[in-house]
Amino acid sequence: MSQILGRVLVGVALLAVLHAAFSTYEHLSILKALSRPTTSLPTSIVVEALASLLLFIPGIALASGPLKDVTYRGELAKRSIDDADARMGFMRLSKRGKALFGDLDRTT
Repeated sequence: MSQILGRVLVGVALLAVLHAAFSTYEHLSILKALSRPTTSLPTSIVVEALASLLLFIPGIALASGPLKDVTYRGELAKRSIDDADARMGFMRLSKRGKALFGDLDRTT
């Protein structure tokens, strides 16, 4: 139920901010047509934009899903010990070293 309410609030906020943007465009185009200097926006447009922001914030909080646990303890709760401690034991690289670099003990 809260996700539906959140989506409705986000939709109303989106429509309100689009209407405020269109009203701003109209206001500035009328000022330009009348050759008047650009002044501040009317209070109704500013209030409408702020109201859409105040509707959007709780709407997006309600529409989002539950938060996931990102701690190490939460990650370990999902995995077995074999997945969590999947590191290799001690490796002997001396066999590979002789194959790659040859015998390094010889003197020239």
